[in-house]
Amino acid sequence: MRSPRRQPLLVPALLCAFAVLVARPTDAAAGVGRRADGDSGISAQVVRLYQDAALATGRYEAGRQEAEAQRARERWFEELLGRERREIAVLHEGLGRIARAQYRDGGGLPLTAQIIFATDPAELMRGQHVFSRTTLAVDNAVEKSRRAEGRLAADEAKAAAVRRRLERRSAELAALKRDIERTLEEARGQLQGQADASVAAGSCQGAVRLDQPQQAVENTWVTPVTAYELSAGFGSGGSHWASRHTGQDFAVPIGTPVRAVGAGRVVKVSCGGAFGIEIVIEHPGGYYTQYAHLAAVTVDQGESVAPGQWIGQSGTSGNSTGPHLHFEVRVTPEAGSAVDPVPWLAARGAPVG
Repeated sequence: MRSPRRQPLLVPALLCAFAVLVARPTDAAAGVGRRADGDSGISAQVVRLYQDAALATGRYEAGRQEAEAQRARERWFEELLGRERREIAVLHEGLGRIARAQYRDGGGLPLTAQIIFATDPAELMRGQHVFSRTTLAVDNAVEKSRRAEGRLAADEAKAAAVRRRLERRSAELAALKRDIERTLEEARGQLQGQADASVAAGSCQGAVRLDQPQQAVENTWVTPVTAYELSAGFGSGGSHWASRHTGQDFAVPIGTPVRAVGAGRVVKVSCGGAFGIEIVIEHPGGYYTQYAHLAAVTVDQGESVAPGQWIGQSGTSGNSTGPHLHFEVRVTPEAGSAVDPVPWLAARGAPVG
């Protein structure tokens, strides 16, 4: 038989236990709106690698163009050197003609013999004076050309050395670019693997907070990605859709930053179903935009966004045959109310093409 004195302590104990259970979040609730450090790290790494790859590509292209310009300068030097050599050959030929003519006219005799046998010593001296001046002029021209040839040869050697340095630098930049792209491809695979795991679990892991670059958005509406190739368009048919395609697909690599096309509020972030990881934003005026098949999201449901703000990273989650962004414009937040997004964006000053 229980002691009646212990019964008054039972109610306070139960209240304390209940309070502890209420204050302690469930495991499912704790995962919402939060991202593991490793997941955030791979998303940020992909963004950094995109930037590094763009920088390396720019440097590689600049080096390649400089090498091309240097080769053009070398060709110009070679043409100039060729002209100088042809001029020297002409001078040598002229000098040879003078020497041969002089020999035929008695120039082969010693000057003393020419004086002894000359019928007109004054004419002889004038001829010798003209010959001396001609010879001096030819010799000066030949020497000048030789100096010019020497300078051009030195310039050509320097140009070749510069070209070798540029080509070596271009090779180094090309190798760096390949290394960055290989690392980027590995990081894309990891990012997509995490996205596939979220879709398989049907649970989002929360927003990834990335350091976004400061960018001036001139228009109040922008395209959802900055660099892309258009693939499936609105209303197109195919085996991938039950009826007609309800949006515009932008073919972009995994991890490409996806932007909010205009100001609005995030009304949906989901990670399951045919669209994979998707975001839906409500805009003023009663329109909604959807961004689907993502690899990561950078905003939470209920968050306000600005035009051009990064809201996620593209991927190939859900019912997708390759990396791309599926973009829709709707009149309701749900599927089945889509309008053609291309003229819709164009009418707002954000042409797609």
